[in-house]
Amino acid sequence: MRFPRAAVIAAALTALLLPAVAHADPAGATVRDPGQTLTAPVRDVLAQLSIAVEDRTGYQRDAFKHWVDADKDGCNTRAEVLQAEAVIAPEQGPRCTLTSGRWYSPYDDRYIDGPRCLDIDHLVPLAEAWDSGASRWSAAEREAYANDLGDERALIAVSAASNRSKADQDPTTWLPPAEGYRCKYVADWVADKMRWGLSIDPSEESALSENLSRCPNAPVTVTLAR
Repeated sequence: MRFPRAAVIAAALTALLLPAVAHADPAGATVRDPGQTLTAPVRDVLAQLSIAVEDRTGYQRDAFKHWVDADKDGCNTRAEVLQAEAVIAPEQGPRCTLTSGRWYSPYDDRYIDGPRCLDIDHLVPLAEAWDSGASRWSAAEREAYANDLGDERALIAVSAASNRSKADQDPTTWLPPAEGYRCKYVADWVADKMRWGLSIDPSEESALSENLSRCPNAPVTVTLAR
């Protein structure tokens, strides 16, 4: 089952910085602690992401197994996201077949009736994740990434048209058509990359920095997945 939506951070906590998301061990190597949580202004989180050249060598989409039924409740990841994000709940039939219902697609600021015209977008696309470090992960880690229900930002129900327009592009070449959603989109992108320890390339870093310079430097909370 998908985890509940994250609670709104209280105003009194907006200036609070928890310990850095990575620390050095006695030998000087950088250590990430899965399950550790960071709250920091989004530009500070961006500054902590490693910068590296991307490499798509060997990428295949089926290296990321999805959609799975991790909790064995009869509904796979796609259905879990659709149920969690519905504006009007769909009807659930045998084998978790969903019909009717209504959703809001924030990428293009439109409502969609019925699940047939919806895609579940990996905020950071699978190919982009591969380019940014997932090529070195185990198959189990890639499966966990592709079905991440532990952070509401990772997977999002959007119109099929907007998702297919995005494809595997990063914010250097694609942003949501709905301009009012762009600040949230780039902040969520930064949070998702931090959650999974993914790098950014130089042009991606420039695009994220430029876009975030036009947005409030709001705090984001990230729980490390790996």
